[in-house]
Amino acid sequence: MLRVEGLGVAYGAVRVIRELAFEVHPGEIVALIGPNGAGKTTTLKAIAGLLPFAGRIAFDGAELRPGRAEERPRAGLVLVPEGRGILAQMTVYENLQLGAYSRHGEVPRSDFDDVFGRFPILAERRNIPAGLLSGGEQQMLAIGRALIAKPRLLMLDEPSLGLSPMLVEKVFQIVKELRDAGITILLVEQKARQTLAIATRAYVLETGRIVAADQAEKLVGDAVIAKAYLGTGAALKR
Repeated sequence: MLRVEGLGVAYGAVRVIRELAFEVHPGEIVALIGPNGAGKTTTLKAIAGLLPFAGRIAFDGAELRPGRAEERPRAGLVLVPEGRGILAQMTVYENLQLGAYSRHGEVPRSDFDDVFGRFPILAERRNIPAGLLSGGEQQMLAIGRALIAKPRLLMLDEPSLGLSPMLVEKVFQIVKELRDAGITILLVEQKARQTLAIATRAYVLETGRIVAADQAEKLVGDAVIAKAYLGTGAALKR
């Protein structure tokens, strides 16, 4: 579904991503994990068309060129950015409507009803400014807005950032449910333990390079990876 080959991204003279290569297959949750500054967010932004890049990115066999970010959602490739990107002065419903900008024609009411069915709290608060939502509710709104765009591959950048432990568990449950509903997921997360527990496969990044890649359950049991990148001296347990 998604193939990245020889990806390179620089901010001015500073190369952040170097010769990155990975794949995402339909029906998977693929995780990008690693320490802060490893280049995970930069990778998602490049795929989303928000940054210039070298190398090749292909989605469903079609090459994606730098820029033209508006074309990605039309193709079914949608990013939920770090920080959520909610427009605080607009209502919950108006924020959801923004997810429809890439679709042709009128969006059926049933699409909004599906989002409200998945996130009942958004239905209750549909007419209030989004800035009045809690952090967890804003994350649900960001995901709901992306779902209105009808993604086939959903890229999630740090969806648990700043949330309470209870809401973190809720977010990871939502990610699993989206995969079960047929949406392929590319997930960037700092919470490696929970991420590997739900992922199909994972790539470990360090300073813009992939230093390990395997089935998620195998990375969970790798003591070297756990010590270097997951913050523990012993292998993680599922």
